[in-house]
Amino acid sequence: MSKGWWWLAIGAVAVAAWAARPDSPDTDTSADSPAASTATKTPAPAPKSAESKPKPTPSTTDWWTDYDPAHFAVQVKRSAAAAKVDPQLLMAILYNESYKPHDPEFERAWLRIDSNPALGIANMHRAAFEDTQRGSRFAGRKWEELPDHPELAIEAAAWHLRDLAARLPSKPRTELKKHELIALGYNAGQGNMRAFARGVKPGSQAQSYLDRLRDNWDKSGEALRA
Repeated sequence: MSKGWWWLAIGAVAVAAWAARPDSPDTDTSADSPAASTATKTPAPAPKSAESKPKPTPSTTDWWTDYDPAHFAVQVKRSAAAAKVDPQLLMAILYNESYKPHDPEFERAWLRIDSNPALGIANMHRAAFEDTQRGSRFAGRKWEELPDHPELAIEAAAWHLRDLAARLPSKPRTELKKHELIALGYNAGQGNMRAFARGVKPGSQAQSYLDRLRDNWDKSGEALRA
């Protein structure tokens, strides 16, 4: 897991840029279950406009301008039910991964300068997406579609969480809860998740991701009940 660098100018392809650039996880990550995302620093918030804006919904074409995972509660519940995963965990993952805006144009621009970017509202890397989609209902979709299709990003994240849950040891030797281990697996990969389940202490960056998950947990439940 790695911390990233933010707010870079990318010339003609974007007016202003922000993104996370991963380095390496806390421990060896299993190749057969790559990390979906990598931890990063939270960027400074953009100045708020004095003029209030209505909150967008998934049906609007510019939902990313005032992005809030709660807008996708219906899609989260639907995908979680299909994958048989905890919808609160799926929603919490979206909150954890909302540290940067998800403007589709920026993400496509970033593809041209980053060798290993994460796309979509669930910040999924290509390897994790392709590993998850084998035999899935979205097997014919492409990773490059994620910026424009938040519903696909949510579905892929749900099924990735399902796969991670299936790879947990039957009897973890840790005080971490099952949903916390799965979230760490989403961020750091199956290898790290299984190590944490055996009692290995998360490193500082994994702990930061876990702390954010705990901070977002109650808010995620409320978003699903609203």
